Amino acid sequence: MLNRRDILLSGAALLAAQAAWARPRKAVHEVPKAPSARKEAPKAAAGAEDEEGGADFAAANGPPAQTPMGPMDTVAQWAFITDFATGAVLLDKQADVEMPPSSMTKLMTAYIVYSKLKSGALRLDQMLPVSEKAWRIQGSKMFVELGGTIKVEDLIRGMIIQSGNDACVVLAEGIAGSEEQFVEMMDDEAKKLGLTHSVFRNTTGWPDPAHHMSARDIATLAKAIIRDFPDYYHYDAEKQYTYHGIVQYNRNPLVQRGMADGLKTGHTDAGGYGLVASAERNGRRVIMVLNGMPSKSARVQESLRLMEWSFANFENVTLLSATDVADRARVYLGAVPSVPLVAGRDVVMTLPRNWKQHTKVTIDYDEPVPAPVRTGDVVGKLVVTQPGVPPLEVPLLAGEDVPRMGVFGRATAVLAHYASGA
Repeated sequence: MLNRRDILLSGAALLAAQAAWARPRKAVHEVPKAPSARKEAPKAAAGAEDEEGGADFAAANGPPAQTPMGPMDTVAQWAFITDFATGAVLLDKQADVEMPPSSMTKLMTAYIVYSKLKSGALRLDQMLPVSEKAWRIQGSKMFVELGGTIKVEDLIRGMIIQSGNDACVVLAEGIAGSEEQFVEMMDDEAKKLGLTHSVFRNTTGWPDPAHHMSARDIATLAKAIIRDFPDYYHYDAEKQYTYHGIVQYNRNPLVQRGMADGLKTGHTDAGGYGLVASAERNGRRVIMVLNGMPSKSARVQESLRLMEWSFANFENVTLLSATDVADRARVYLGAVPSVPLVAGRDVVMTLPRNWKQHTKVTIDYDEPVPAPVRTGDVVGKLVVTQPGVPPLEVPLLAGEDVPRMGVFGRATAVLAHYASGA
């Protein structure tokens, strides 16, 4: 017999309490500008991450972003905001459309560098040589010296804080022998990470019509960096770096204001102004990707607005803890009459702050459950629905063993079953 219970939530405690209720057979309960450097960095030719030159990108008239709270306008042409822990999508505007990622590309370069460090194939104090290609590259630079050698840790800071295209090429050549071979590693790693709309042609984000990523892919990559390389993610939060007496400031306006701890900005004429940022407040982390904004000032204002909106309008709610009993299912021919149903993990969702008014939890299973029952057996499912949010379906597991009755007990139970006609 299918048993389905709909619970109108008023909090995790209420959901746990539902398990203790007597349940009838077919019951349904209504249940910025950075400070001036001491020595100004020389201007570079227009290209990836060139913040000083290039025409403003004309923001395209596109559809509004979609959110669990309804459509929302943003000046970004492409946008994606997600909760780090739950993966919930808070905002989506053309998030799977291929776009020029500009210097946000450097996150993939960083991912491979960090993986080499973690495996021991590279060391932070290792010195790498500067080729003529690295020295000549245009766009933003850390200003490496031709024929010199640079410590890997300095190159990481040059790549992340100063957005140095030259730093990327030095790292790529030092790891793979050439930038072209390193790019092959980037494409391979992208496939492993599930980046389905990313193709790389260089390590820097230098404009190339075949070089693209999507906003969702960039967010996935950012999450992987934070998750896989906590020992190196701290470079993203550094607000400035000085190399050869040239002070350059982190271009991320949220990092400069102490409102985020990473990750990267980008700008090209083709892609406009972009930013990927992550921030943590009260134990909750959000990742935001914006691109195609018309100016630096628009990037500052929109990133501030949408990051605040993400924290102000959503919260992570524990609907059921790992050991909470969601319900008890009757057991046929069991040594005990029922088995507790548990999720086996914390059931957490990112929901709008008015979630209690709209969230519905359904517990669904067939009963009676035939004995024997073993701990961890999948007995049913718990489905959580909320307007504007994809349903969450969680298997419900047997919370304890229920062996079969003895022979005499089974015979008695079978006779009682037929006598009652149940």
